[in-house]
Amino acid sequence: MEIGAELNPDQPYSDPKVRRIVNDGRAFLESTDEKYDLILFALPDSLALVSGASQIRLESFLFTEEALASARERLTDDGVFSMYNYYREDWLIDRLGGIAQEAFGHAPCVDLLGGGQAVVTVAKDPSAQACGTDNHVVPADRIEPPTDNAPFLYYRGDGIPATYLWVLAGILLASALTVRALGGPLRQMRPYADLFCMGVAFMLLETKYIATFALLFGTTWLVNALVFGGVLLIVLAAVEVTRRWRTPPITWLFAGIGLSIALAYVVQPAWLLALPYVPRLIVAVALAFVPIFLANVAFAKRFAAADNARAAFGLNLLGALVGGCLEYAALLTGYGNLLILVLLIYLLAFVLAPRRGGHIVAQ
Repeated sequence: MEIGAELNPDQPYSDPKVRRIVNDGRAFLESTDEKYDLILFALPDSLALVSGASQIRLESFLFTEEALASARERLTDDGVFSMYNYYREDWLIDRLGGIAQEAFGHAPCVDLLGGGQAVVTVAKDPSAQACGTDNHVVPADRIEPPTDNAPFLYYRGDGIPATYLWVLAGILLASALTVRALGGPLRQMRPYADLFCMGVAFMLLETKYIATFALLFGTTWLVNALVFGGVLLIVLAAVEVTRRWRTPPITWLFAGIGLSIALAYVVQPAWLLALPYVPRLIVAVALAFVPIFLANVAFAKRFAAADNARAAFGLNLLGALVGGCLEYAALLTGYGNLLILVLLIYLLAFVLAPRRGGHIVAQ
């Protein structure tokens, strides 16, 4: 934008009617109360991942049914929404047309320009919309629109590709061999199966909240950096709290983890989007970081009681790698249901935790 403002010979940004805003598109739609005659999504698909810890792309939450419904709410009564790009695949054009149809309640105009190029246009008032004679009609058997829970525009829903599965299998095999070589014999790691489960669950929990914060505050590098920075600070805080003060028994910590995850599952991100920025931030941070904090306190207590720190940490690290691979389960379950999987894995960790005298080790 700076280059355009400085070098564009027509000087469009100098027009007093132009107001420049640099922000995530979905975040702007959710934060503004202004009404517009035209909302245009022009060439927004970067195909770039927000981070290596989730399947969220920079444009993921801009092409969901909820996003286009939000765009419709920001239009004047005579307003028009349009998006165009080189979409590469015919099924993708039909899917995007279907998203517009679901959000606006009537079929859009779809102009095919050849070579995968298309323009999808829909008026808020259907009586103000007139499509050309060569209009492409969106078929009834189109792929279901992506949602905020599963914002995978380019995923057709036909299972995880075999290439992904082979690569993930190779990663897990190499990780297992490395942990075995550096962490010692596997039989020495058996008593720490609960730490393996805690590694799996923690990585899935982190993945879930990367996606949630991307939805609530935008898929920007700043938001991503703040999420990772916040997680690291919470981990450090959990370690220091465990080291300096007496913490509750690990049984109570697991109960707290379960309750906080259950609460986070019940509270839908759509409810938070309706809140002003500051309250939304406070609630989102509380929902995300309370279970992360409790999980790390539980891990610190359990790890401190391990007789073989190398074996315990090796198995926990292997669990984190497995959890990183399991993030692809979100393609099948959606991000909201990842919390159910996280809850079940923490429950398994609780069951597998070694006990002495009826109490979990590191009470």
